[in-house]
Amino acid sequence: MADPGSFIPASDFVQPFQIEGHGVRGRMVRIDRAASEIIARHAYPLPVARQLAEMMVLAATLAAMLKYDGVFTLQTKGNGALRLMVADVTSDGDIRGYAQFDADAVAAIPPEQASLPRLTGGGYLAFTVDQGDHADRYQGIVELDGPDLVECIHHYFRQSEQMQAGFKLAVERHAGGWRAGAIMLQRVPSEGGTPGGGGDLDEEDAWRRAMVLMASARDDELTGPAVGFTDLLYRLFHEDGVRVFPGHALQARCRCSAERVERVLYSLAPEELHDLAIDGALDVTCEFCNSTYRFPLTAILAGPGGTAG
Repeated sequence: MADPGSFIPASDFVQPFQIEGHGVRGRMVRIDRAASEIIARHAYPLPVARQLAEMMVLAATLAAMLKYDGVFTLQTKGNGALRLMVADVTSDGDIRGYAQFDADAVAAIPPEQASLPRLTGGGYLAFTVDQGDHADRYQGIVELDGPDLVECIHHYFRQSEQMQAGFKLAVERHAGGWRAGAIMLQRVPSEGGTPGGGGDLDEEDAWRRAMVLMASARDDELTGPAVGFTDLLYRLFHEDGVRVFPGHALQARCRCSAERVERVLYSLAPEELHDLAIDGALDVTCEFCNSTYRFPLTAILAGPGGTAG
């Protein structure tokens, strides 16, 4: 296994790798402190916290497959107790997430039955790549018709003729919060064709073998931290040869700010501002990080540099 050229932390990291010789590359992702910080900012019931941890590590894994400069967003919209989950990852590795749910409806579901289908009641999973105003926005959508988020993603890729990919994911609650880990494999198209399109038996066998080996990873190996990134990759793929490349860190970081909130408030009509105000002030709470920003109503009515009329 090649030296990645830098220190690899135990978690909150994306580790790219490649299985030698057969056009299979992958990513291994772990979040621990980042997941714990994000979930701790909200009073999520355990089933919701677990689903959000899965959502965040899956978002980080999918984002790591892409070359983009902006924000990758993964979102579910359901019809049941868990109405909405959102996780997004910037190209700099900043990750955040939140969930909207009906607390009474979640509590009414027995813990052993709190699966994704039971919590969401169906709906859809969407992922979006937003690179700003000067680039096209890409979006993919798949129904929430699988037993978990990974199976929904597998369903999306099975429908795609452009890419073959496989995922395995694990989530663990521990004394300090939550940790989650994932590994994904992506079949790189043969030169001049699509994955599997050329009928190359060796490549097909290598892809199937890689998927079987990935499936053998235990949950505790995926989440860490006792087993290092390179230790697990070596255990899984050393017979075929595995090469690791420099990765990047992930950190819990929200993009909200007083300036951003202020700009949104300035865009609202005066009657809307009056409706939102309480005791002469406007309080705005970020759904992601739970930070609250307070502005005097008169200051917002005055505008960025004006005076209230």
